[in-house]
Amino acid sequence: MADTKFYGTGRRKKSIARVYLVPGTGKITINKRDIDEYFGLETLKTIVRQPLVATECNGKFDVLVNVHGGGYTGQAGAIRHGISRALLQADGEYRPILKAAGYLTRDPRMKERKKYGLKAARRAPQFSKR
Repeated sequence: MADTKFYGTGRRKKSIARVYLVPGTGKITINKRDIDEYFGLETLKTIVRQPLVATECNGKFDVLVNVHGGGYTGQAGAIRHGISRALLQADGEYRPILKAAGYLTRDPRMKERKKYGLKAARRAPQFSKR
């Protein structure tokens, strides 16, 4: 079982994460930087770790991530989605746990487009009677 890698692609908003799970000690590396260095907020770090905690794989795999696009919240969501998909490749018995938690569903919410005559998607120009 030497050199086993499990792969998953995660997406959220404009972010795309390519996630590789390698048997190891539980180290998470994002864009060649440690998770603590990459994400400043503790909430984002917990979002990334959620699938590993749910399936009790916290110390079993090293997580290698390449992520681009979007902001840091979208990137954290994309990484979570990718880790969940990669865990399914590692062991299909995790499906009910991940499915019940909602980690396998791709979040469909996207930015609404700007409409003509408005300043943003729904923001109208300031109204003045005179």
